[in-house]
Amino acid sequence: MMTRRDAAIALDIPLEMAKKHGIPSKMSEAEFRELNSNPPAWLAQSRANRTGKRPVWVHLVCEVCGTEDYERPKKWWPTFDFVHCSHHSPAQLPKLEAGRTRVEYPDISARMYGIVDED
Repeated sequence: MMTRRDAAIALDIPLEMAKKHGIPSKMSEAEFRELNSNPPAWLAQSRANRTGKRPVWVHLVCEVCGTEDYERPKKWWPTFDFVHCSHHSPAQLPKLEAGRTRVEYPDISARMYGIVDED
């Protein structure tokens, strides 16, 4: 079984679109394969409209422990040098290079922080 969120990520569509077009809260792998292989008109149109400039979902991987998450990117996000789970201490993060400043962006997802090491 897969959740609506998992289906939205796999289809590269916003969760809101999945809800609007009746993707169930849970679906089997077979149902998902059928939807993906024979997309309804709205999904085919969504795929045709994709410019590729801005991703619908961003795959986040904790630099410390490898925990993974997917999140919709925000317009204000810079390009992160890395991300980490909110429960890791700064001492667990990669060492900051001399002459650089570390900027932390909390709550980029439910449990992740973004890090940018600036010159």
